[in-house]
Amino acid sequence: MRIPSRAAVVAVLLSVSACGGAPTSAPTSAPTSAPTSGSAGGPAAASSTTPARATAMPSATSSMASSAAPVVHVGHSAWVAVSVATLWRSPSSVRTVDARALRTPADIRGWLAAMSLAQRRGLVGRADTQALLGDRVLVVGMRGTWSHVVVPSQRTPLDIRGYPGWLPTRQLGARAPVSTPRVATVLARTTWLRSDSTTVARVAELSYGTALPVLGIRGSWVRVSLPGGRVGRLASRAVGVHARALPAVAPSGVSLVRAAQAFTGLPYLWAGRSGFGFDCSGLTSLVHQVQGISIPRDADAQARVGRAVSTSHLRAGDLLFFATSSGFVHHVSMYAGAGRMVQSPATGRTVETIPASTPAYARQLVGARRNLP
Repeated sequence: MRIPSRAAVVAVLLSVSACGGAPTSAPTSAPTSAPTSGSAGGPAAASSTTPARATAMPSATSSMASSAAPVVHVGHSAWVAVSVATLWRSPSSVRTVDARALRTPADIRGWLAAMSLAQRRGLVGRADTQALLGDRVLVVGMRGTWSHVVVPSQRTPLDIRGYPGWLPTRQLGARAPVSTPRVATVLARTTWLRSDSTTVARVAELSYGTALPVLGIRGSWVRVSLPGGRVGRLASRAVGVHARALPAVAPSGVSLVRAAQAFTGLPYLWAGRSGFGFDCSGLTSLVHQVQGISIPRDADAQARVGRAVSTSHLRAGDLLFFATSSGFVHHVSMYAGAGRMVQSPATGRTVETIPASTPAYARQLVGARRNLP
């Protein structure tokens, strides 16, 4: 998630977002300086243009990686080849504690367990979002063993092509999963991808929202295509199998709320957009995406789409936006009905459903939007 400078505030329903902190007189976790400028795609373009290609080295233990090292090219598509890839502000943004998140396969649970509360807060200004196994990215630059990418499925005003960020090139694959008419979308918080040869063997723990082409269904298992030409299996009880042109879940206010509340108790994660942890707008954007509704990744942009609705006529699934007196929108939640809202509030807290009238929030409520058809 990105936090714009004060100069970027515009006179619309809602201005600039710093999704994250619980309401105070200022965003609790917002950095005070603006992101590096130059191009809307993130770090300065001059530092992201060489080399023009790099070889992604898959781990020998990862059956999601191709046995032949794929070559990733600037200007071409690639596919996320780990369960969850964190997108960083720049290659220099990572810390020693982040090593587990940079591996292939990525050890997301190990990374989260290794971070102290202070180190979680330290992700502000370092990490911006996450992408899931099989997500397509466009490689727009390279620096050593890192790739600068944009994620087309995550809308943002930062770059018309998709959400920008850096990740280790080894977490990408150059070969797309096989395209099939049906897709399996993970609907559980997380579920294990199993080996195609023996379902006893665990390959990787996948997140809610991971969508992979279906090759077939055998009993209680769904065979799916992975980046690099590999095949795996997912438990049918953990996924929704649907036509590629249709959403995994029919969109409705009730189903949006149910999906968000399924993560109750999950610790907040800055830049999180997976079943391992969400920031406020990561939660709202991913549950909408699973139901076939495309909204931007960050709260400021979410506040500019959909239909404005009166806060006195809210329906389940409406998004609520919160700003300080200076005009900075720093939080988004989802109206859950009966005067309550579900949210991923701040570092050190968990996904929760609370009264929308909670004073700390009610005094900063500045508007609501509805994205349902």
